[in-house]
Amino acid sequence: MIRLRQIKEKDDAFIEAVYGSTRTNELNLTNWPEQQKKAFIIMQSMAQLAEYKAKYPGAVYQLIIYNKQPAGRFYTWEDDNEIRVIDITLLPLFRSKGIGTFLLKELIKKSNSVQKKLSLHVEPTNPALQLYRRLGFVYIKNNGRHYYMERRPEIFSKPSKSE
Repeated sequence: MIRLRQIKEKDDAFIEAVYGSTRTNELNLTNWPEQQKKAFIIMQSMAQLAEYKAKYPGAVYQLIIYNKQPAGRFYTWEDDNEIRVIDITLLPLFRSKGIGTFLLKELIKKSNSVQKKLSLHVEPTNPALQLYRRLGFVYIKNNGRHYYMERRPEIFSKPSKSE
């Protein structure tokens, strides 16, 4: 069972762990002591969240719960024309279980019903890129670090009065 709930202050350590899971390979290449790695993760996680809040006022920050266990984070933002996936990150233990696919398909349904495009960015080496392509996201541009991708809503024709 997959559900979402608003992130609370008590979730800070978990959110840092989720962020840290995305930097593990990189940090393993350093000779930093664990304390320095932890400080780096906290600092970078806070900086990332501050950037998101500045760039996407009014965004929704949610915890992903899978079978009653915290599994990741799901950040979205919406305006009059767009639904933006700011961040979707799962802990390694919860990856490849269909959680991301489920959440994205729910957003696709919403996108279709409100006729707003879906957008996101992804590093070209991220395995999730294949998922995004399968779900209909298309490459728009490269900012040098990330691919920007969009998925246009499906257009539903309204039945005519004669039908």
